[in-house]
Amino acid sequence: MNATEHHHKHDHAEHHSGHHHHGSGNTLLWALALTISFALVEAIGGLISGSLALLSDAGHMVTDAMALGLAAFAAWMAKQPRSARHSYGLVRAEVVAALINGLFMLVIVFTIAYHAIERLWQPQPVAGGMVMVIAAIGLVINIVVAMILHRGEQTLNTRAAYLHVLGDLLGSVAALVAGAVIYFTGWTPIDPLLSLLICALILYSCVRLLREGLHVIMEGVPLNLDFDVIAGTMAESNAVDSIHDLHVWTLSSGMVALSAHVVIRDMGQWESVLGEMTQLLDQRFDIQHVTLQPELIATDGESALCAHACDNHRCE
Repeated sequence: MNATEHHHKHDHAEHHSGHHHHGSGNTLLWALALTISFALVEAIGGLISGSLALLSDAGHMVTDAMALGLAAFAAWMAKQPRSARHSYGLVRAEVVAALINGLFMLVIVFTIAYHAIERLWQPQPVAGGMVMVIAAIGLVINIVVAMILHRGEQTLNTRAAYLHVLGDLLGSVAALVAGAVIYFTGWTPIDPLLSLLICALILYSCVRLLREGLHVIMEGVPLNLDFDVIAGTMAESNAVDSIHDLHVWTLSSGMVALSAHVVIRDMGQWESVLGEMTQLLDQRFDIQHVTLQPELIATDGESALCAHACDNHRCE
């Protein structure tokens, strides 16, 4: 594989990724339209019925509309072309949006938990029948939105939006159960108790999402890849003496980059080594954004920087 062929492969990978980002943007817009269409109805129903579970679910849907709007905007930004200022484009906009949505969700969870505890100490009457009807409609809407997001591309961005919708879906279930219990038994504490349970479930998923997003921002090795395995695989070639200055990081969801210095014994073999490594990294680890710099092993056993390295130290 020559430099031109490798550069073409690099461009193709970026174009392919942009196509998926476009698809995720459309998915998010559909989810946004469905969510915002029902948020107002549920909010009014919650105020009339006096149900905290229903009001919590309505609050989720309003914030979901904002979260989905932010996610859709980030997906649009991520597919913008590269520029002189942003050489990788704006692909990390989706990661930033995921972090913002995750933090926003934390605020929502703690707010609902606070009001639920308050409601336990000071119970209020709830219209169970109305709660059941509105919660059932909300449940259907949330299931449809969740299915739309789940079938789309699974980026950090869409996962953050999905987390918001999942919170709504669970909230609808909680409101439906609470309404039924109150309607048939009159036991109102079920309303805030179920709200607290949903908060705990969402909090767990939210923390995991934030941890993964921060890992990307800190340019950690992708959680599904093993750094030592990658290094060992690259060094298996007979023409390679060693690998050093190896870096593996995530640009955005589904886009992993790698750079390394490759110490070889014969510079005449570099072109074949480059082709072998880029193909191996793509097939074994799904890493397509690769920058490799050759170094020729010196007579004293240490590597000497290759005088024939590609322009700008990028061998593509």
